[in-house]
Amino acid sequence: MASSTITRMDESHMREPVVPSARGETQDFSVARRNPLALDATAAAASIDDLNQLLADTMTMRDLYKKHHWQASGPTFYMIHLLFDKHFHAQSELVDLLAERVQTLGGVAIAMAPDVAEATLIQRAPKGREDTATQIARLLAAHEIILVEARAMARLSASSCDLGTNDIIVSDVIRTNELQVWFLAEHVQ
Repeated sequence: MASSTITRMDESHMREPVVPSARGETQDFSVARRNPLALDATAAAASIDDLNQLLADTMTMRDLYKKHHWQASGPTFYMIHLLFDKHFHAQSELVDLLAERVQTLGGVAIAMAPDVAEATLIQRAPKGREDTATQIARLLAAHEIILVEARAMARLSASSCDLGTNDIIVSDVIRTNELQVWFLAEHVQ
């Protein structure tokens, strides 16, 4: 009978322990730095908050695609497996774009899984495998959450003259998510 314990690598080969900097955090998550972007500080702060929410939800969407990619099954396995992976990569690009915009605006991008799980509006998927129809329904629901919030955030960023954020939300986030919705929705027609 196989053991159910997980064997960990021996780390005795490490010569020096990793020691954190004596400075600790250099910028608190809730504090924005003022970058000379010719943008009102209040508008930048609002965009940072909105973008971090969108970032948390996009990271969750990305991870849902990878989960479903790994756990795809059934007669359309190969096609769905490839589609989910393609969508995962597109969501990964959005994650990087959103995080870089947060940093550009002087904020700190949400990054760690526990923080993302706490912030996301997307319902957590079960650990187990789901059938393809359930996976697609879950992804469509998550896309709708992102699209609803992205449209509201696009309007706010435009009204506060944060055109850089508005461009990313409209040109990248909304368009990518709409295209992925179309691909998924065609599987349930």
